Amino acid sequence: MTESRYDRRLFLRATAASGAALAIGGATAPAAQAAAPGAATAPAGAAGPAADAVQAAAAPGGFPDYRYVRTLLTPSKLKYNPTGEIIFPCIRGTAGRIANPLGRYYLYYGPHDAPGGICLAYGDSLEGPFTEYPANPLVANVWSPHYSVSHVASPHVMWNESAKEMWLYFHGENTTTRLARSKDGINFTYDKVVLTTSMLPAGSTETSYARVFPHELPARGAHYVMVFMLNNTTNHRDICWGWSADGRNWTFDQQPLVRHSDVGAVNIGGPHLVYRNNSTYVVYNKDKSSGGDLMITEVGNDFSKRSHLGVFYDSRSTAPENGRSASPSFGTDGGVPYMIYEAGERLAGSIAMARG
Repeated sequence: MTESRYDRRLFLRATAASGAALAIGGATAPAAQAAAPGAATAPAGAAGPAADAVQAAAAPGGFPDYRYVRTLLTPSKLKYNPTGEIIFPCIRGTAGRIANPLGRYYLYYGPHDAPGGICLAYGDSLEGPFTEYPANPLVANVWSPHYSVSHVASPHVMWNESAKEMWLYFHGENTTTRLARSKDGINFTYDKVVLTTSMLPAGSTETSYARVFPHELPARGAHYVMVFMLNNTTNHRDICWGWSADGRNWTFDQQPLVRHSDVGAVNIGGPHLVYRNNSTYVVYNKDKSSGGDLMITEVGNDFSKRSHLGVFYDSRSTAPENGRSASPSFGTDGGVPYMIYEAGERLAGSIAMARG
């Protein structure tokens, strides 16, 4: 998993794209290929250590070459810890969005196994520290009269600029992705089911781990795109996608966006869109037995391209990754790019931070 990493860094050293920004969950893509909304960012063209670091090394597509820095959240140190594992971080800036926030950043996460729960930590820097919200979970596995399920998990929060709300997409059960909405990022109102296995081909068994992004697709009349994991009776997981005019009512491609076989994996999941070079890419994770790395595929702004670019982040064999990194979320702080991600074996993980 690490043998070829340094050769790649040296090869790309002279070709790294300038700038460190990644659009996440707030500004319309692909035109806005700038900083994470709500993050503190350096002026365009600013020099200094952050810019030098980005120019020194790059991942495929000219993205920053992220390096693990520290673990942000460890299950054993959390008050709400029903299962000893946490997954699927989502980092969001609060500036200009939420009145009197608890911190500059809200970090959503949660356990997966029953009962799960959608949780929050908050902090003033992407470097940490993050403080656990004392009344977790924000959303539980029973929400009368809307549902009663074994677990809820995989929170993805998108700032909806037109509604001036935080929109939370989460799954529970694995067959169903739901939407809830909030003005303050803490107290959510249930909205509706947005994705189920019945909306995908016969034999689909899981539609979960969804992330939603503002993204213009004029030919489809869409302003939002969803990427998610699909499983079926073959028990091989792929990345699929859909589009929507309003973020609530969706149309889904009946063919995978990226197949597990495209990248030599048993399973792939945890997709996230990123933008660079006036194009759109999807970053996703392989299962540990297939390498446990984060991969990247260029799909283009209209999602018609399939260019598999290889390893985006090379998972380390040492703790906390232990050969597996997954479910990344991205942001910038002071012009420095960060990746917040799930580190460790599936259902035994923590939330870690890497810096570009």
